[in-house]
Amino acid sequence: MNAVLWQIPVSHFSEKARWALELKGIEHERRSPPPPSHMLVALWLSRGSRVTFPVLVIDGEAFTDSSEIIAALEQRFAEPRLLPEDPAERERALAIEEFFDTELGPYSRALVFHDLRSQPGGFADFSAPMLPGPVQRNDLGRVIGGWFGRTYTQLRYRVAGEDAAVKARSQVLTALDRLEAELEAGDGTYMVGGRFSVADLTAAALFAPVVQPPQGPETTMTLPAAFEEFRATVADRPGYRWVEETFARERGNPRRP
Repeated sequence: MNAVLWQIPVSHFSEKARWALELKGIEHERRSPPPPSHMLVALWLSRGSRVTFPVLVIDGEAFTDSSEIIAALEQRFAEPRLLPEDPAERERALAIEEFFDTELGPYSRALVFHDLRSQPGGFADFSAPMLPGPVQRNDLGRVIGGWFGRTYTQLRYRVAGEDAAVKARSQVLTALDRLEAELEAGDGTYMVGGRFSVADLTAAALFAPVVQPPQGPETTMTLPAAFEEFRATVADRPGYRWVEETFARERGNPRRP
């Protein structure tokens, strides 16, 4: 079998796919074309249907988002299972996955990007490592990286303006409320069926930009002061601590691109 994961190393949606692949012990190659060229690659791989990563190609067949990737892996590599066998539990796990995919994922990312705009050199630190090696190691690379990061994230995600930050923070808090409610409905450690499932993996991976667990996606940037202030207001919440504990227990590996 030949498997290639097309990814963005710092992306939490790519982390979701990486986590599933590693959990199932699937050998694969990782390719990371820099934004925005990745959009052209995604269009090519998906035959025009997607402009986003991750994309997993298995023996020439492309699967074009993190949820589709996990579903494909479940069909081909049953153990360890991420989808519960019980139909009712499976339905609940998939509903939780859908909620965090749509109601958390875009906003945890947007919050980081918004707050980076207020930090001098923030986008230079974030973007320069994605540029070609000879460019990223000099002052020009930082200038290009900073301009590119601010421009790309605004055009792609509309993160400028305080309204965007207010919305992102509100969504993160709503997602924390949902996570804590689902944990209370479960056994406190796992949301569905008393074992690690796609529900837990999705919630933990998509909270990674907010919680910044040591086992999560690697980044060399200094977190913005405004972002750190927000994190401090939620760091003692049970859901936040659960993300830290879940990464430590279930991910357990050092950060890797």
